[in-house]
Amino acid sequence: MAFNLSNNKQMQQNRESNKIDIIEKTTVIVGNITSQADFRIDGKVEGTISTTGKVVIGEEGIVSGKIICENSDVAGTIKGNLDVSGILSLKSSARIEGEVMAGKLAVESGASVDASISMKGAKKMKALSSNEKINSEKTA
Repeated sequence: MAFNLSNNKQMQQNRESNKIDIIEKTTVIVGNITSQADFRIDGKVEGTISTTGKVVIGEEGIVSGKIICENSDVAGTIKGNLDVSGILSLKSSARIEGEVMAGKLAVESGASVDASISMKGAKKMKALSSNEKINSEKTA
């Protein structure tokens, strides 16, 4: 099988664009990560993650800091700021504390969100704590 130089370059670019960096569950990273690849985090990260790709936080994954990415699926815990330019999907096991900015938001039943939520191009929303919900229901 023969490939010319342009096909080889195209194949290499496709492989590079499909890379996923995995931070497995026994790994702890303290510091900032900048990449163009997709990430799956099953371990712990303390710092800023900035990527033009997708960030997946597994059920055992914990991020304390800031995440800036294109899309994100969260099943684990985030304490800090989350800036997703595309779609943010919160699974039922997700735990979010901090500030969230997303283009689009999908939340499964059971996800815990204690955060200010801003939709890009929309008004800012704020999740109410359990005490605030009870007080607002009594006054309504």
